[in-house]
Amino acid sequence: MSGAEVHTNTLLSVRGLSLAVAGSGRQVVKDVSFDIAPGEIFGIVGESGSGKTLTTRSLIRLLPQAITVTSGLVQYKGRDALGMTHRELRDLRGAEIGVVFQEPMTSLNPSMTIGRQLEEGLILHTKLQPEERRHRILDMLKRVGIRDPEGALTAYPHEFSGGMRQRIMLASVMLLKPALLIADEPTTALDAVIQRDVMELMVELTQAEGTAVLLISHDLPMVARYTSRIVVMEKGSIVEAGRTEDLLDAPQHSYTKKLLQSLPLRGEVRVLDTAKAPMVSAKDIVVDYPGRKSFLKKAQAKRALHGVSIDIHEGEVVALVGGSGSGKTTLGRTIAGLVKESSGNIQFQGRSRDADWRDYRLNCQMVFQDPYSSLDPRMTILALVEEALRLVPDLDRAAKRQRAREVLEEVGLGGDFADRYPHELSGGQRQRVAIARAIARRPRFLIADEPVSALDVTVRAQVLDLFSDLQKRYGFSCLFISHDLGVVEQVADRVVVMQDGRIIEQGDRDTIFDNPQEAYTRRLLSAIPALAINEQGGVKLKWRLEA
Repeated sequence: MSGAEVHTNTLLSVRGLSLAVAGSGRQVVKDVSFDIAPGEIFGIVGESGSGKTLTTRSLIRLLPQAITVTSGLVQYKGRDALGMTHRELRDLRGAEIGVVFQEPMTSLNPSMTIGRQLEEGLILHTKLQPEERRHRILDMLKRVGIRDPEGALTAYPHEFSGGMRQRIMLASVMLLKPALLIADEPTTALDAVIQRDVMELMVELTQAEGTAVLLISHDLPMVARYTSRIVVMEKGSIVEAGRTEDLLDAPQHSYTKKLLQSLPLRGEVRVLDTAKAPMVSAKDIVVDYPGRKSFLKKAQAKRALHGVSIDIHEGEVVALVGGSGSGKTTLGRTIAGLVKESSGNIQFQGRSRDADWRDYRLNCQMVFQDPYSSLDPRMTILALVEEALRLVPDLDRAAKRQRAREVLEEVGLGGDFADRYPHELSGGQRQRVAIARAIARRPRFLIADEPVSALDVTVRAQVLDLFSDLQKRYGFSCLFISHDLGVVEQVADRVVVMQDGRIIEQGDRDTIFDNPQEAYTRRLLSAIPALAINEQGGVKLKWRLEA
């Protein structure tokens, strides 16, 4: 394997692995080779479609029916994994090789209690008695940070947050003490703090058991923090491999350099006029959600926002950051008018938002996290953008169509894109459509709720550059909601930090990032690196606020 160290003491060895689509014969993975040593943390990085997940699923023969292995050798502890019988595979999966998937909600059975799901593997792979199984499960739940292990045994997956579900998934895998853990994008959907907590927990558990880890991700800083060696995949092939630190410092392949140069960097400081009245001002916003009713108890309301106040000035990009459940999205939706505040008031351009609701709704637009669910799959891209202009006065049908075409050109979707449907576009292209819909009316105020969290590194960089260009061109004010602090550092003028429905710290971007005052802000920032690009096209990662 070119550029990579080969271990004599090998736990897993992959040689010349190639996968193809049955029928067409189109190769999706080509001649992949690597080795993993016992106890090692090994990374595979690349964007969506690079073949990372298919490669790792083939190791334990969990490939989709349409994908077949055309050549290659996979050896686990010297045994041919591709030639194992179904019984041998059953003994291998879980007991010897564990897998943590990207979305725990789809991995956990929603109709089974957590206790029953955790017990399944122990029943199948061990001879422990029921009381011994219960004791081991409770001990593992404590180790992964579940506050009430006893209560968790009878709870269902939907009763836990995303971070807690991923901890439970990790517990279910580590109960069997596998020799190899495959972690496929284990933290993609999690915020920065929970992401780091889950990764630190995974490393702690695997080191305690001597488990090797195969970490698959498109998050280069995370892979760089935890792995000793990595391979970089593009279009089904390994384009570069080596020690993590060496590869990041001096990448050789153009694709690796492109990935590294797509990481978000701090943007330039802008001078804005904040003396005038804010474009949008929210004062003492309280939001209560009705609680769950029961036969014996009255519904108890849950307070999501506790008297939150925020100002957004003309042309300013204010980033709203915080962990999952901090109230970021609730505040954004309340300002947009999608959630009704229990008390407080919202002003637009110095007067009550409700005084001219129509004007406010024409001038306040929103870009959602998942563009696929916010775009009508039955409408063409042109029709979707044109629909946003339906209530704009002084534009006839021809003018609206012309404006829609112009906006699509501005977001890089000209030509035949206009006649396509959402399912014919990539994730990044769909997000461009969502942005086009939002800016088509030339709004004065835009709310962007996690607009790039679901995108690959290079696509994310393209969308952020597009967003910055459009913001400079049209000068709209923006509330930018994100848990990705690297992205915030690139686009924001001012940062507002939320925790448990309250604003705990706010200030200009450089002050918050360089001199945070609150412990929670410091914890958020310690989960992301400060990046420095070097002359070789590589990066130096320095973890913030760490001695």
